[in-house]
Amino acid sequence: MTLHTDLLIEKKGVLPAGDFEGCRFIHCDFGGTDLSGINFTECIFEDCNLSGCKILQTTFNDARFVRCKMLGLHFESASQYLFTVGFAHSTLDLCSFYQCKMKKTAFSQCSLQEVDFTESLLTEAVFEDCNLRDAKFENTVLEKADLRTAINYSINPDLNKIRKARFAYPAVLALLDKYDLMIS
Repeated sequence: MTLHTDLLIEKKGVLPAGDFEGCRFIHCDFGGTDLSGINFTECIFEDCNLSGCKILQTTFNDARFVRCKMLGLHFESASQYLFTVGFAHSTLDLCSFYQCKMKKTAFSQCSLQEVDFTESLLTEAVFEDCNLRDAKFENTVLEKADLRTAINYSINPDLNKIRKARFAYPAVLALLDKYDLMIS
């Protein structure tokens, strides 16, 4: 099923398998729902709960999430073909983006606590006013990424590619965490 224009679903429900194109999902509670194999193209999710959803081979092509709760999603199991997403004012704690290619992805005012970015491609990604407490960066490409307003991150420059990434003082001192230095 391909739907064009706006689709408003305001109650908890199950989406039929198929294609959703140019749709808006507002105040939807998909918590724990199996969204596997569904294709979302140019869709916007606003004020939705997607926590614990199964997204095996789900396509997110130019999908935007605004004020959404998305706890524990495994984005690495989603289709990586045409994978383009953006997040604003959303909670993505405990999510995994392991090996996801997310060049130029924008995270704006998001909680990204304990998120796994291991081996992700985050070239030119923007983390605007994001909380990255205990987020895992290992073999992650953060070249030209913007973390100037991000907080609580700990990134080991020896284990990640951070060439030309943008940081701000004093948060940039987190790049020295591995050395256990006393800085005053």
